[in-house]
Parts: sequence; C-alpha cells; structure tokens
Amino acid sequence: MAQSLIAEVICLPRKDLMTRMTGAEVAGLGLRDTEAVVEVWTRPSGDWTLVQSYANGTACILAMGEAWEAVKPPPA
Repeated sequence: MAQSLIAEVICLPRKDLMTRMTGAEVAGLGLRDTEAVVEVWTRPSGDWTLVQSYANGTACILAMGEAWEAVKPPPA
C-alpha cells in the first residue's frame, strides 16, 4: 500500500504558502464554494500539491503526491 507524503493538513497564510511553492505552477483550479478555491500545483519533476485557498487569506495543503500526468479533456 502506498504511503501518504502528508500526514495532516497544513494551513498558513496564503502568501507564506506561495513562498514555499517555488518552482511549482498552477496546473488547474476550481471553485469549491463561495469562500474557497482548490488548486493543483505541479513541478516539472511530476510532484503535485493540492491546495485549498480561502477568502480570509488562509491556504491549506490538502494532499501531495508524485507522477502527475496532465490529460486533455475529450472533444466536445
């Protein structure tokens, strides 16, 4: 069974979290609700980080992993 790279949710001010994301880029994002945005950050190495940012300025790392592969949506 695969082991998680993160044992708990890490929350801090978004500006501080963005400083830690050096070398990563947003691969996708979406609204969770009126107060939160979910983003997938990826690095060229294939590592990925799932971040949820809140309207109050807090951001949380929800999950991390490796071997990210971007896929194109099917034609409409």
